Amino acid sequence: MDWICDLDTLHAHYGTPSQPAIAKVTPGLIPSYRSFIDRSRFCVLTTVGPEGTDGSPRGDAGPVVTVLDDRTLAMPDWKGNERIDSLRNILRDGRVSLMFLVPGSTTAIRVNGTAQLTADPDLCARFERKGILPRTVIVIAIAEVYSQCSRAIARSELWTSGDLSADLPSVGTMLAEASGGGINAEAYDTDRAKRIATTPLW
Repeated sequence: MDWICDLDTLHAHYGTPSQPAIAKVTPGLIPSYRSFIDRSRFCVLTTVGPEGTDGSPRGDAGPVVTVLDDRTLAMPDWKGNERIDSLRNILRDGRVSLMFLVPGSTTAIRVNGTAQLTADPDLCARFERKGILPRTVIVIAIAEVYSQCSRAIARSELWTSGDLSADLPSVGTMLAEASGGGINAEAYDTDRAKRIATTPLW
């Protein structure tokens, strides 16, 4: 395999970024970027730590983040699996990236910046859902924001290809394989369905 190992070789394989590709990057939220983020209920939060990188899906019943100002976002951390990979990474290396999606749109908005964690009661209270508060809130200081080229979403037919989930392995099946049979797939899937039906999402 002939690896590309230096910038000169890499640049030789690609062209020069267009003027729009450069101009789209802003140090904070412009109105159009904010409008998109306000509409987004789902994003991927990427963090980095000593063990490597981590990408975590984040979603909410309304906007997935709250805009505190044009340079600051707040994301509630709701109940999960207690691994807290993203949160541990943020404490050790605050660099984060977020990619926001809106169903039906071939645009993605990307945010790069740094994050901190807080359990401030007043801020947590802003995210109250059915009497439940997030345990912490991730506060992101924006370094740059930009729209993403639509080709990837268009090529994948993400919103137009229909439901491709038929016959996918269940989470129980995945866990049974990952644990070498130590977890019973059918029992896990049955219990998981009950938990989803009876446990608050927040």
